[in-house]
Amino acid sequence: MAYDWSCTMRIPNQLMAIEKVTLRTLKLLFWGLLLQGGYSHAPDKLTYGVDVRKIRLFGILQRIALAYLVVAFVEVLSRQTQSNVQPFNHFSIFKSYFWNWLVAACILVVYFALLYGIYVPDWQFTVTDSDSVYYGRNFTVACGVRGSLDPPCNAVGYIDRKVLGINHLYAHPAWRRSEACTENSPYAGSFRDNAPSWCFAPFEPEGILSSISAILSTIIGVHFGHVLIHFQDHSARLKQWVTMGFTLLILGLVLHFTHAIPLNKQLYTFSYVCVTSGAAALVFSVFYILVDIWGLRYLFLPLEWIGMNAMLVYVMAAAGIFAGFINGWYYEDPHNTLIYWIKKHLFIGVWHSKKVGILLYVIFAEILFWGVVSGILHRFGLYWKL
Repeated sequence: MAYDWSCTMRIPNQLMAIEKVTLRTLKLLFWGLLLQGGYSHAPDKLTYGVDVRKIRLFGILQRIALAYLVVAFVEVLSRQTQSNVQPFNHFSIFKSYFWNWLVAACILVVYFALLYGIYVPDWQFTVTDSDSVYYGRNFTVACGVRGSLDPPCNAVGYIDRKVLGINHLYAHPAWRRSEACTENSPYAGSFRDNAPSWCFAPFEPEGILSSISAILSTIIGVHFGHVLIHFQDHSARLKQWVTMGFTLLILGLVLHFTHAIPLNKQLYTFSYVCVTSGAAALVFSVFYILVDIWGLRYLFLPLEWIGMNAMLVYVMAAAGIFAGFINGWYYEDPHNTLIYWIKKHLFIGVWHSKKVGILLYVIFAEILFWGVVSGILHRFGLYWKL
């Protein structure tokens, strides 16, 4: 789901644009709490409901809402200062959107200052997962450091524990699948007997500080959109995207392999922002060549249709609502459902590989399926808009 800057361009009244941005942000926050706050247990568990004392406050849609709100406000409030001089060149476009990059620089300074400057003391927690054998047990995590990027003692987790409260964080973070925690790494499994205490703790991968860093990705993405609007020539657009894409990608990889700033999705480090944004620019350039220059649009229509109904696909597919509905109809055993049967016999069983089977299942039974569904809805002019 990308930032829609068109709302700031179509609405001449600044106040109307602000109202529209605010309303869309509130809608994103609502759906984020409903889908990722813990109320829905789909697709694996046929139950629903959440203890409000343990509701997850942040999530993917909440992160999108924050990034969208900040970048959209910058676009709206700086609209009159943006240069309309034509034609744009590869440097004047940055100057025209000076406020975007100033905000990006400020965000980067704040992120670095907090990530490396906050002192993280020792902290304690109680296991609240009733399914865990350690339910009700108290653990202490030894830290007493500053500037650590390790799972237990980083400033990202510290800020979330202090501001959001430890009971409102994600209970099953990816770090639980690390080698330090389980022998099944990189897959989930039982904890090692000597697993460190932080393996049992919650952590919010879409928390406050990491979401602030994610605003940088949004600003870069909006810049790619600005290029599409202001540059009319194919080669000029591609030159801008490819140049910036390679620059960001190389910068991120250098920061990672020199151990200056390692790639870390959980902390949304600057190197991660650079690598993902740079890779996105290059992939987007490839699609642009195939679709807009070579005219192979028909090959990618399912992806286009998904983009037209991104919210519907996210709710039904990514959040597991549709799969949870199908799993509610089972034969004898809750695991004996149509989805489990298709995944096991048509994909994993045929290829005799769990990795390959799941990959093909996602491509054909998820992406292609929802592409077709979105295409049918597009045929009838039905869209889920925020």
